[in-house]
Amino acid sequence: QVQLVESGGGTVQPGGSLRLSCLASVNVYSIYVVGWYRQAPGTQRELVARMASGGRIDYADSVAGRFTISRDARYTLYLQMNSLKPEDTAVYYCNAFNPYTQANFWGQGTQVTVSS
Repeated sequence: QVQLVESGGGTVQPGGSLRLSCLASVNVYSIYVVGWYRQAPGTQRELVARMASGGRIDYADSVAGRFTISRDARYTLYLQMNSLKPEDTAVYYCNAFNPYTQANFWGQGTQVTVSS
């Protein structure tokens, strides 16, 4: 079982920045695909960015060049969000997916609101 706890959400003006953090209960980086998803009201949850164990990184077209996914040497995953837009407003979720067992874990989500 993997537990994921997000932090760092909040309210920011358009053009501002936020950094989200996701603390995992175990080292997920050697096997899991880890990433960030978001869900705005009335929409489906969508991929924002993900990082595979081999280092491959994928970004949604809508955030490429503005958001950066990274991790530290232990158990924390980050999402640096710059040049935020009102359309980035959503609940952001941390995810860990094991491609060998298909086990899929989610954090509780953190709200990001971009508004003037």
